[in-house]
Amino acid sequence: MQIDPKTVKELRDRTNAGMMDCKRALTEANGDKNENFRAFVKDITLHIAAAHPLYVSRDDVPGALIEAEREIYKGQVKGKPDAVMNKIVDGKLEKFYSTVCLLEQGFIKNPDQTIRELVSAKIAELGENIVIRRFTRYLVGEALAHDAAVAPASEAAA
Repeated sequence: MQIDPKTVKELRDRTNAGMMDCKRALTEANGDKNENFRAFVKDITLHIAAAHPLYVSRDDVPGALIEAEREIYKGQVKGKPDAVMNKIVDGKLEKFYSTVCLLEQGFIKNPDQTIRELVSAKIAELGENIVIRRFTRYLVGEALAHDAAVAPASEAAA
């Protein structure tokens, strides 16, 4: 099936996904994504805006950050036996992942369901493979990365 470039652009504008990702998604969906999928995308978008994840999954979290968090947690449980300390630190790391990783966060409309579980349920429902590879979160009043990169040092520090 031939996908119209205008349709690809419309999907890119709505989802902020890459051109090839949009074209591939439209090809797989025979040129359209249904209302059910659109509602899912809207829910994910609202969740990202509200929950402020920093990474898609724990695989995306820099190792240096994980080690820094681990050291903080070890300092909090100093004096405990090693086995107990390791379990507590591991539990605190799991909690950390559930706050900074999109796929591990509880869905804002149903906190008992993680975003990973929501995606899996939507895959089963729609019969389509859905993968969240990246996202960009904008905050009103916050300088865009491009703006901060080109601003004079005196403005960037303010």
